[in-house]
Amino acid sequence: MMFEIKPLIPEKYRQQTRRSTLIIVLIFLVLGMLLATLAVWLLGEPGGDNFRWNLGGILAGLLLTVALVRFKFWQQPWMAPAVYGWQLKRRLMSITNVMHHVTAGVAAQDPSAMRLLRFYHLGLTQMHQLDGNSSALSQMIAEINRHKASMAALGMDTEQNQLDPAWLETVKKASAAR
Repeated sequence: MMFEIKPLIPEKYRQQTRRSTLIIVLIFLVLGMLLATLAVWLLGEPGGDNFRWNLGGILAGLLLTVALVRFKFWQQPWMAPAVYGWQLKRRLMSITNVMHHVTAGVAAQDPSAMRLLRFYHLGLTQMHQLDGNSSALSQMIAEINRHKASMAALGMDTEQNQLDPAWLETVKKASAAR
């Protein structure tokens, strides 16, 4: 499945993700307290040690909250920024996991590896901007600019805003063949 980097306003993204996080935390708190209270009321002993029933209720609240987020809230518009951020980080991690293949491919001027590294740089840049982490990004600027210049010198399109999963497989296979 293709993934595309979307233009987002970092301040608005952070505001929306804070709001969705707050909603989920409140749901967890309510469910955890409700289920813990219910477990103690139904299964506990008056005046006894009901720690396990409280803990069980809280864990049930956590599991129910996770299920609600994954199966109900995930598709909701108010969760879209958080879902996008999670998906972006997952795609970047999939590239990080094969970075040794990517760097070998870039050294050999493999077009798939070059595009993959450019997408990685663009995605990482956006992730740092969305998270408000400019210091980590500033350390990579020289590397990002060098790679962009290399692609331009080869006549390659430097706007790699889409990730084709086939690039990952191509890079791994090409690296294994070297």
